Amino acid sequence: MEQRLFVLQRLTAMLMAPLVLGHLAVILYAVRGGLTASEILARTQGNAWWIGFYGLFVLCVAVHVPIGMRNILIEWLRLGRGAAGAVALVLGLLLLGLGLRAVVAVGGLAA
Repeated sequence: MEQRLFVLQRLTAMLMAPLVLGHLAVILYAVRGGLTASEILARTQGNAWWIGFYGLFVLCVAVHVPIGMRNILIEWLRLGRGAAGAVALVLGLLLLGLGLRAVVAVGGLAA
């Protein structure tokens, strides 16, 4: 199991690297362009590309972060693997839920 989690965390990191760079590029473009929140939402709502981009980003984060937190709980706090896994699962579900909620809102899927 540890080896699978190791590989899964590295794979999500490989996917997240270009997504983070893309996200930062969009932020710089929006800030330098003086775009308002409503102008940004007008560009993202209903746009399948942005919904997919940020949906994939959220999915990767919801997998990647809990694995790292599980390792921290085990190594630093000496929590048992079962308890650390349970905490990581809850964290992953929380990140997934909150992230998808944001994707739905920014993508205009809630209306």
